[in-house]
Amino acid sequence: MTTQERTHAVVLGAGMGGLLAARVLAGFYDRVTVIERDHLDETVAHRRGIPQGRHVHALLPRGGEIVEELFPGLLGELVADGGTVLTDYSRLHFSPGGHRLSPEMDLPPMHQPSRPFLETHVRNRLRRLSTVDLRDGCDVSGLTTTAAGDRVTGVRLQRRAPGSPAETLSADLVVDALGRGARTPAWLADLGYRRPAEVEVPVQLRYTSRLVRLRPGAVRETLVVVGATPERPNGMALFAYEDDTWLFTVAGYAGDHPSPQYDAMVDFAAQCAPPHLIEALRTAEPLSDVATFAFPASRWRRYDKLRRFPDGLLVFGDAICSFNPIYGQGMSVAALEALALRDCLRQGDRHLARRFFRAAAKPIGVAWKLSVGSDLTLPQVEAPRPLPVRLVNRYVAKVLTAAEEDPVVAAQFMRVSAFLDPPSALMRPSILARVTGTARSLPRPAAAPGPALARTGSFQPR
Repeated sequence: MTTQERTHAVVLGAGMGGLLAARVLAGFYDRVTVIERDHLDETVAHRRGIPQGRHVHALLPRGGEIVEELFPGLLGELVADGGTVLTDYSRLHFSPGGHRLSPEMDLPPMHQPSRPFLETHVRNRLRRLSTVDLRDGCDVSGLTTTAAGDRVTGVRLQRRAPGSPAETLSADLVVDALGRGARTPAWLADLGYRRPAEVEVPVQLRYTSRLVRLRPGAVRETLVVVGATPERPNGMALFAYEDDTWLFTVAGYAGDHPSPQYDAMVDFAAQCAPPHLIEALRTAEPLSDVATFAFPASRWRRYDKLRRFPDGLLVFGDAICSFNPIYGQGMSVAALEALALRDCLRQGDRHLARRFFRAAAKPIGVAWKLSVGSDLTLPQVEAPRPLPVRLVNRYVAKVLTAAEEDPVVAAQFMRVSAFLDPPSALMRPSILARVTGTARSLPRPAAAPGPALARTGSFQPR
């Protein structure tokens, strides 16, 4: 094990990925600086650099466990400050692919913070660390490197205030957490390296959201998710959020897109949502403008396949892989990447980028199989469907059918979707028996709690 000087690490981007990376780095570097273009308020607020922040987000149970490990007591703070947590899964309405899953599940609680609410709490926790500096209002104009271009030595910054001079910030490690628009591929090309290969699955998704307040007692549910089906390539979600607010979202694939007017959104949701929800939404009090977001394709930049990569640089979160957001995987995958980064740093700095990218590819690969496999059940998604994908999706359809009545199968499906168990858990003999109908006489468990927003499937790019 070898360790280079660990004096200063710089993280580009203060989204959830960047914040989680910064927390891990603070355990290994004397100083950590987080660079963000937006102004970072200490109060809960949407910001321009996170356009998806106005739409539904999920902190899946495994992601919540990791956040709590990195920031002990944070989940309790969220609840104390008004955040919602799903513990009674009879209050979950989850219908992936046209199958309403049994709510009688024994699973860990799932916290339901809005993206700004969660991000603000995490950011304020980081501010308490004396070794972490959050610098907002800064644009990153490029990297600095050694003369040979084999090591990144820092970043060039430009404050957004008029008349501010350009600035160079030296660093032993730079982490690019700038999201889908991250510029590491272009920076690599400028330095004479290969860009990472990119795998894309076009989904042409558009979703529209509005924050509302429902009449007291209008709905019993705490979380509602209705997924798309081959016959109906659209869906909806309704999340109970902090301060007695609800986020209502409708989404559609490949041209079946919702209109950005609230009444039209409710009519759109009426295609798939239970009537009592539609009635409650029609009389809801609007608390925000209608927000719309377009997501053309899931994209995985295969940094783990590169043979050469400069020292002193890493890429993190959505800058590596951005998934169809309808499955709510992004923050939890970033949390899993944070654990991978911590493990790699504990092993020293030799070949750090290679080891990290390969370690991060494992949770990314699981999430990719889950979300892309689900998307490939929709004929509107134009992408290859290899035989393994078709076989797995055929089995998953049987799993979901069984999960409508069998809470054991439903709980196992949810555990896989929530990254608590590997996808292979759906093939355990006990689950296989229930799915195939040979274990219908097995006892049902007592009702309890569980989570997730994904259908499983299998698609592994070469």
